[in-house]
Amino acid sequence: MTTEAKQNALDWVSDNARQLSDWHQTIWHYAEPAFREYKSCAWYVAKLREYGFEVETGSGGMPTAFVATFKNGDGPTIATYAEYDAVPGNCQAASTRKEPRAGLSKYAPGHTDPHSALGISALGGALAAQNAMLKFGIQGTLKVFGEPAEKLRASKPIHAAKGYYDTLDAAVSFHPTYMLPLCNTTVWDAHCGVGYNYIYTFTCDAPENWIAADKFSPIPQNHLAARAPGASDALVLFYNLNESLRRSMLPATGLWSFNEAILCAGQATADNLTPHVSQINFMLRTDSIEQAEIISQVMDNNADAAAKATFCEWKKTWVSKSRGGLPNHVMARATYDNMVLAGPPRWNGEAIRIAQEIQRNLGHEPMEKPFLAITEELIDPEDCERELRKQMPAWQKYLTSDDYTDYTWHCPTVRLYVARPMLAAPRGFVYPDWVANALGGIPATIDPMIQSAAKTIAATLIDLFSNPALLQAAGDEFRQRTGGGIGGSDWQAPLLPKDFKVPHQYRWPEYITTVRGEEWTIPWRDDE
Repeated sequence: MTTEAKQNALDWVSDNARQLSDWHQTIWHYAEPAFREYKSCAWYVAKLREYGFEVETGSGGMPTAFVATFKNGDGPTIATYAEYDAVPGNCQAASTRKEPRAGLSKYAPGHTDPHSALGISALGGALAAQNAMLKFGIQGTLKVFGEPAEKLRASKPIHAAKGYYDTLDAAVSFHPTYMLPLCNTTVWDAHCGVGYNYIYTFTCDAPENWIAADKFSPIPQNHLAARAPGASDALVLFYNLNESLRRSMLPATGLWSFNEAILCAGQATADNLTPHVSQINFMLRTDSIEQAEIISQVMDNNADAAAKATFCEWKKTWVSKSRGGLPNHVMARATYDNMVLAGPPRWNGEAIRIAQEIQRNLGHEPMEKPFLAITEELIDPEDCERELRKQMPAWQKYLTSDDYTDYTWHCPTVRLYVARPMLAAPRGFVYPDWVANALGGIPATIDPMIQSAAKTIAATLIDLFSNPALLQAAGDEFRQRTGGGIGGSDWQAPLLPKDFKVPHQYRWPEYITTVRGEEWTIPWRDDE
């Protein structure tokens, strides 16, 4: 149902389409990776303050997180959030051919999902709702969270553990579509699952005591002596143990996986010197906390074995632990109804020309309708759930992972998916990754998604503020599913402790500024 206030919010998004597009270009080109989103965070903080929000920076002890609050009298507290971290190794220009952004290595970060558009859509929805609240006297408190490092599943479990979500009455979570059939719909039951993230550090602090060391030479770095294996060997051995024992961690069914990133590798020259320290980061996705604990324990055993074999010590540092999602059908239905009102994205004119140019540059005959038809269609959340279940074992509860799920245990939360631009493919052809990354940065192709998502978010926020019956029904369902709400008999507490400290000091990938200017830490190859 369209109210005057809701229509005002929808009109605000349309009227500010160019501004939202320009804002998105700023964040998309910053493309800062997890825990290093300094410019992006500062931009959001400044913009929200400009619109009258009070902003807490560094929330939860995270330098690139924030909480923005707009209070308009007494009423419910409703939240949405922005993400803005990019992914190393995905630097792509907003163009129709494969090329990095100007002045950068292709190994620099780029927005893949894209979180840049996720954040601007949420911001647009929040500002549209704020405008309607002021014009129509709608009371309540609107919060916009700045959530960094989603790729590490880091910020939301930390905010949750420190109590930031405990006073929320409802929350709206949005993500561009990254998997079909989750396209222009809301999640019904199959929310994202459990995510664990941790770092293993190997150190070799006394290489001179190695079993085969030269006990007669006064020079510990004797180039004729056997060298202690050291931290590089420990990391490689540990990695291979994890891979070789993967099938022995859990049965090969359902959702579970781990992926790794080397943060620190040896730190020694190519001399007869022992590498003193190495670090590897693992991201784990599972269908349950029990599964995550099993894999984590196997990895701990492997780390111990690798350290003993290479004359090293090891330690484990937690980055995050996120819970699986809790459904709320009332929220899912109400938000989907607003997406019907807002309409799905539509790609016309310039967007079609750009898509056809990409197809032509890849050696294919341009299609008359180059975008996937499903991206311009709506799918009812219950229908979507039935389609998803065809891909899953009957016992499986979750699908993929994302840390928005920590909101779901503190207030009624909806997960909204709106189609990002995706191209139809000739039979047997798979588009390279750069195509999706480029489409996420070209205004003509990404702006339709931002418009659709921002309108849906804005309309849903207005409903939650102005319709007490809707908020009551969503809250009743939340309390029923948790056995009484926060602290209830079926409630799941945050997996991180309240005093958890974010491991921001680790060697996360980042841009650096030198006498040569701003550049990416991974150098250019000779052939670039």
